[in-house]
Amino acid sequence: MDIAHFLIDFILHVDKHLAEFVQMYGVWVYGLLFLIVFVETGLVVMPFLPGDSLLFMVGALAGTGAMSLPVAMAVLLAAAILGDQLNYSIGRYIGPKVFQWENSRWFNRKAFDSAHAFYEKHGGVTIIVARFMPFIRTFAPFVAGVAEMNRATFTAYNVVGALIWVLGLTTVGYYFGNIPFVQQHLSKIIWAMILVPGLIALYGGWKASRSASRAA
Repeated sequence: MDIAHFLIDFILHVDKHLAEFVQMYGVWVYGLLFLIVFVETGLVVMPFLPGDSLLFMVGALAGTGAMSLPVAMAVLLAAAILGDQLNYSIGRYIGPKVFQWENSRWFNRKAFDSAHAFYEKHGGVTIIVARFMPFIRTFAPFVAGVAEMNRATFTAYNVVGALIWVLGLTTVGYYFGNIPFVQQHLSKIIWAMILVPGLIALYGGWKASRSASRAA
């Protein structure tokens, strides 16, 4: 099985793979969970890893006693917070270098100023809401860094967003993940957790682009 096929299979059947990892690696699975969430949130080139469904399934497995919920929450919180901080720092560092400011044909001062103003005004809400949107949660902290959002403000909302995301989804999985109805329709639920937030994000982007076109 090649890497691409394995990743697709892991995303769509995270419940089965995670249970297998717990049986195979024991406590080392916490390190694997940290790595997955840290990479998804910290590296802008890895937005396709299964964040929401993974958290839900961690909670569900903890509900069966296969994992420790407090330990899993602590590990996932650390990964989510540190991942976003890394992503923000990368954007903050390489953004000006990539665009080379006014000397580059790719740099648009007006667009940069608009992005900076947006993140200064609405960046906190964006960082929190983006946690629940696949792909968007990977790019939001990077763009916040490129737009030079205030670091202290970003860090505060990063922590708040991580707390709501990690504690919320793992708790839901813990209490509802092992209900027979949920187990019977788990694949559909995972698909919904992947597609619904993505479609909402796409619609929001389409609506924003239409508004920007009309304003222009």
